[in-house]
Amino acid sequence: MKDLVKKIEEKMEFFKVNADAQVAKGNKAAGARARKAALDLMKDLKEFRKVSVEAAKE
Repeated sequence: MKDLVKKIEEKMEFFKVNADAQVAKGNKAAGARARKAALDLMKDLKEFRKVSVEAAKE
């Protein structure tokens, strides 16, 4: 689970950098990267929820 959390943190940082670039500078390509990162984050967050619930049951 530790690796999953690290992966989520890295993707969140990538999302933040690109989302900020879109908002502050109007960078359309950064917006596309931020949206893709958001989709990837959703998948990882769902996986974290699944793993976390299983760990709580143990």
